[in-house]
Amino acid sequence: MDTLVFVTAELQTKQTSLDRLRRLLFGAKTEKTRTILAPGAAPGAPEPGASPSAAAGPSAPGPPRPGHGRTAAAAYTGADTVKIPHPSLRRADRCPGCVKGKIYPLTEPATLVRITGMAPLGATVYACERWRCNLCGEVFTAPAPEGVGTAKYDATATSMVGLLKYGCGLPFHRIEVLQRAMRIPLPAATQWELVHDALPQLRPAWDELLRQAAQGEVVYNDDTTMTVLALTAEQRRAAAADEETDARTGVFTSGIVATGDGHHIALFFTGRQHAGENLADVLAQRAADLAPPIQMCDALPTNTAGDFDTILAACLAHARRRFVDVVEHFPAEVRHVLEALREVYRIDALARERALSPEERLRLHQATSGPLLADLETWLRQQLDDHLVEPNSGLGAAIAYMRKHWAKLTLFLRVPGAPLDNNVCERALKKVILHRKNALFYKTLNGARVGDVFMSLIHTAELNGIAPFEYLVALQRHHQEVALDPSKWLPWTYEATLTALRARASPPG
Repeated sequence: MDTLVFVTAELQTKQTSLDRLRRLLFGAKTEKTRTILAPGAAPGAPEPGASPSAAAGPSAPGPPRPGHGRTAAAAYTGADTVKIPHPSLRRADRCPGCVKGKIYPLTEPATLVRITGMAPLGATVYACERWRCNLCGEVFTAPAPEGVGTAKYDATATSMVGLLKYGCGLPFHRIEVLQRAMRIPLPAATQWELVHDALPQLRPAWDELLRQAAQGEVVYNDDTTMTVLALTAEQRRAAAADEETDARTGVFTSGIVATGDGHHIALFFTGRQHAGENLADVLAQRAADLAPPIQMCDALPTNTAGDFDTILAACLAHARRRFVDVVEHFPAEVRHVLEALREVYRIDALARERALSPEERLRLHQATSGPLLADLETWLRQQLDDHLVEPNSGLGAAIAYMRKHWAKLTLFLRVPGAPLDNNVCERALKKVILHRKNALFYKTLNGARVGDVFMSLIHTAELNGIAPFEYLVALQRHHQEVALDPSKWLPWTYEATLTALRARASPPG
């Protein structure tokens, strides 16, 4: 019997590993409950053997599938708008149709959207006419137009390269090939010089984001592997000074997302340190009079913040995924767990829809999610205590994991503002994974530092609904003002600062 249990567990583990490998290679379409469970698990789904028409009823048209509509003209906020007046009609003219009434303009014009293709980076060649004296030989050159400047590459060029490389995952070589195809060459080496030289101008804003992230109410953290081809001798000596770090052979990129005052801040760190150590460095700048923040991460010990006091919460999605991995072998048990967790997520979505305060959200979860999770905890305990599930099986391991971290997984039932999962950080790390998938590595830690700064600024702008391209341009064009007071140049404050600067530059009258 022991041998049978061992072999069965090994087969389940191998199957789970193959499933994970398949999702890693081809991607998982979704992990929603209605697609994971067998037909009939989701409410309203037809039972096995039943006809779809009988389940749907006589007339049950479903909602239209998303993603099949056209983009409205109002969505093109970055497009140039050309106002076209009517060639012959004016206010109070006689109606050309009935010849009796008078016409008046409508508030909403008829819109036509026309989209043209262009290179990511454009170029303009100014051919300045030159005159030469036939006697003294002096040459007279026509002055360049106002606003052309002396720099060959504008701040918009650097911002576009940074956004393509660190925001969209395009390697420098691919951008070079694309630009060459558009007959506006931009070598990969030149692109690197652009983003590298912009780092001193962007660093003050990044430092301010780090300082404000340390004061956040909730911090999410996790890391993923990264490859750095070369480490300098100084970096190797610094790593050797730390025995624990010196023993590591891997390099990681940590993602930290902090929320507070209605804003989201994303920070990235690449090096030998794990996510918990990088979070400790961030929290070192936290004000001493602030209460400990809520920290959301998975249960790995490398994610904890060391000596810094945090209210630790565990990711419910990680615990749920352990059940998803064994759904083929334990469909009934997994269905019971997933349906209970689905209801918890539905309640949390309802709280977001109603824009509830953290305290109101807590009371809602306590009243609705609390009884559901209490029943689930009792069920989990019975599975192992009553020997209904083999502890060494995949389901037994999933139950043991959830029971071990139950207090941290259900922190949202006791602490206002505690999140359910670490998904916001997982999504942030997709920036890093996209870069790793396409560019494969950083050449040096210096290059990694440039990538961390650009990714942090780009993703922070995206999280706060700000156009990252315009934000990067503003930071570079006003880098002197940014260095004096970076708090005025954060994604949620820089537009007001620009408006004030323009008002001072052109006073009324």
